[in-house]
Amino acid sequence: MKSLPLLVGLGALTAASSVFAWDYVLLDTDKAAQNQQITSQQLGVKTDKPFTVTMRTLHGGRQEGVSIIDIDNGTMKLSVVPTRGMNVLQASVGDVRMGWDSPVKDVVNPAFIELNGRGGLGWLEGFNELVARCGYEWVGHPGMDNGELLTLHGRAANIPASKVTLQIDEKPPYAIRLKGELKEQAFKKVDFSVQTELVTEPGSTSFSLNDTLTNNGDYPKEYQALYHSNFSTPFLEQGARFEAPVKQVSPFNDKAKGDLGDWQTYRAPTPDYDETVYNIVPYGDAKGDTLTVLHNKAGSLGVSVGFNTKQLPVFSLWKNTDTKGQGYVTGLEPGTSFSYNRRFQRPLNLVPTIAPKEQRQFQISYSLLADKGAVDKALGQVKHIQDGRETEVRKEPLVDLTKEQ
Repeated sequence: MKSLPLLVGLGALTAASSVFAWDYVLLDTDKAAQNQQITSQQLGVKTDKPFTVTMRTLHGGRQEGVSIIDIDNGTMKLSVVPTRGMNVLQASVGDVRMGWDSPVKDVVNPAFIELNGRGGLGWLEGFNELVARCGYEWVGHPGMDNGELLTLHGRAANIPASKVTLQIDEKPPYAIRLKGELKEQAFKKVDFSVQTELVTEPGSTSFSLNDTLTNNGDYPKEYQALYHSNFSTPFLEQGARFEAPVKQVSPFNDKAKGDLGDWQTYRAPTPDYDETVYNIVPYGDAKGDTLTVLHNKAGSLGVSVGFNTKQLPVFSLWKNTDTKGQGYVTGLEPGTSFSYNRRFQRPLNLVPTIAPKEQRQFQISYSLLADKGAVDKALGQVKHIQDGRETEVRKEPLVDLTKEQ
């Protein structure tokens, strides 16, 4: 198996697309989604890891009409959902799956989700992905801000892609690039577009997301982004551990405060545990690149999430170690912001502004750490970035939610 560089530079997978590439339009305003398959054999590519890209449509119940794009790079299998914000539904290498078992079994069409429902928690009715994009007008818990109800984690995860294209480089290593366009627009409110890109290579156990947010409007606008990256067994278990180069960590609320001493370790499935969340400010290297790692108790299997702290300066660690049926899962969530409602994040300077016609880049890498050697290498990178610098452990939450109005 081939593993791409953990930190991705973040350049190995973010370089400009080759001018020598096969290009396919899979979905557009004048081209409906159709079941189809593109293979390395059809393209005449001779590789030790034959690859396949398949587009299919789901039927029945609330997943009626949902488009899925499956990428099999010869080692890793990925599923992307254009109908749901180009989210990554799951990834797997052999019997090892990156993802989780949500009580939401269908891949729910956003047409059947009312985001304002459940007091702004309607987002949860479709939440079952490995990676869910959150943003871009806002992220965080539901609540009022400037007289407007902000629903959980924004709209991005429930915006169907307007256009989807596939690009495969004609020369080794035959990078596979799946691109989508999301439009977040409302009269007088916002005119954002997000160019999404997922990149992997034949035989790789890694993939990256390279997103570009553009403010197409004529006025500066606030924005927020968070990449809700969710993992369960076989990585998550009693004694599993999270590692990162940490500058500061604090409990999200009073409940998390009670477990602060064990914030880096995990419980077995625990009835009535619900969740705890920790706010993390990570260190980066000289370029701002950083790496986070989740590994099992033995340190023999793990995953890494790499990103750039200049693009995504903070990180939320979500520990939902409830029962398996309720959803036994942890979220590794790099972002511009934490998960508080937007009105609480302005005083924290975590609600940035994007000028008219300006762009912002977000690049995140995901890698399977398939054995102890790979886990140890990733942990070595974490230690190198930490470089002996101290970690500030704040005992009190950054926001006093007991005074929430």
